[in-house]
Amino acid sequence: MRILIADDDEIALAMLAHTLTQSGYDVETATDGRQALAKLREGRARLVVSDWEMPHLSGIELCQAVRESFDNYVYVILLTGRGSRQETIDGLSAGADDFIKKPFDPEELIVRVRAGERVLGLETRDVTIFALARLAESRDPETGEHLERVRDYCRVLAQQLGRQATHEEVDAEFVRLIYATSPLHDIGKVGIPDSVLLKPGLLSDAEFAVMKNHALLGAQTLDAALGQFPQAQFLRMARDIAATHHERWDGSGYPHGLAGEQIPLCGRIVAVADVYDALTSKRVYKAAYCHDVARSIVLEGAGSHFDPAVVQAYRDCERQIVAIAARYGVDVGPASDREPPVATAGIASRR
Repeated sequence: MRILIADDDEIALAMLAHTLTQSGYDVETATDGRQALAKLREGRARLVVSDWEMPHLSGIELCQAVRESFDNYVYVILLTGRGSRQETIDGLSAGADDFIKKPFDPEELIVRVRAGERVLGLETRDVTIFALARLAESRDPETGEHLERVRDYCRVLAQQLGRQATHEEVDAEFVRLIYATSPLHDIGKVGIPDSVLLKPGLLSDAEFAVMKNHALLGAQTLDAALGQFPQAQFLRMARDIAATHHERWDGSGYPHGLAGEQIPLCGRIVAVADVYDALTSKRVYKAAYCHDVARSIVLEGAGSHFDPAVVQAYRDCERQIVAIAARYGVDVGPASDREPPVATAGIASRR
């Protein structure tokens, strides 16, 4: 494993590098927080040992930047000269994983680094989650990179909500979990017959009743796993998303007709991301609509289909949404490029 060490003290940097190199680790160094962040963005290191006080970006600011902008988890150990209770609280709140008091003990450093390695090993869970989601999605060749786009949309929407005082529950861990688990929103579609799932055109009432079962099937599958591992927060969020991303703010959705804040926030976020992507993507039952048309449908749905706060977050980060779509090759040009839909109600679900 490659470890990045960030410290503006040359002597401390050399001592840390020597200790870790002697224990068999590949070491990279940075002399300030800004340089450390740039090196982390190159993707070669997944574990960083950083001094608390550095020029340009402090250890705390480095933690915050990492938690806000990295897909893969980076394990952060902060070196601190004080170790006060408030400093520990501040560090954990910023996203630090562990602390080592200065001057450091070499044996303690190695033990804590190895603990970080074990935590990073757990990320295979996220890979497995996405692989399962892609397996379900593979039944519909028209959806392209739907899962990748939706999870990226969910992340920027959640980050925007987290900047608001009214959504204090949206912290770095919430953002990481919704990014990891949102691809499972339609996992229940594995139980939907091809004659319904891949039908070109509108579904009959009977067919739509079958299609709606995917929310329950997905929730039941994930709930069974949650029963075995009740403390697994990622399973809880995945279950909530699968069960509620088709619920509507006004209570007219399915499968349970939940309304308002009865719907978990993660489900309300995925609802906006999923519908926007369905609208701007070509499907067997519809052409792709441009951003302007999709945007108008999302905005019209505030207070009926969607949580108004999530729609406001969508408006606030609209440029990021468009940039994500473009990055995946989705044409979201001006409205004149597409004929607008005849009716907007339920277009994403063929109803």
